[in-house]
Amino acid sequence: MSSGNEVNGALIKSLAKGMQRFGMRSVLFQQNMAQKIGVSHTDLKTAEILKETGPITAGELAKITGLSTGSVTALINRLEKSGYVRRERDQLDGRRVMIEPIPERQEQIKSHYQSLSTATKDLCSSYNEQELNFAIQFIEDIITIMDKEIDILMREREG
Repeated sequence: MSSGNEVNGALIKSLAKGMQRFGMRSVLFQQNMAQKIGVSHTDLKTAEILKETGPITAGELAKITGLSTGSVTALINRLEKSGYVRRERDQLDGRRVMIEPIPERQEQIKSHYQSLSTATKDLCSSYNEQELNFAIQFIEDIITIMDKEIDILMREREG
């Protein structure tokens, strides 16, 4: 007879394996989406970061992505050239330049995700309220863990 700890351990191992598989497929999906849209994977992810954050400075973007300021400048140049962002002077501090996502281009990106969005909503509609609340909390907790791990990696890289 199995103990509760053995069952729990097996379930946790299975969940961890499933999350690794999901993470890999997420990266592959994003790489393929970037190719479809005609940008690099990094450019697409940066456009999505800007959708989440709203206007930020190049320095703030460098901190979030972990890229050097030179790499971020080149990244912003590419995104600006392809029409995904614009540089605007900060209204409160004219010395600062803000990187602003262009809403119309954000909508274009979103339109490419329509089939995934529909399939995900269809799946989610099969769950009850308690299950959905659990899933939401689980995802938020995973995001918190990932943010902490990203911070650790960035500090280690900085020396």
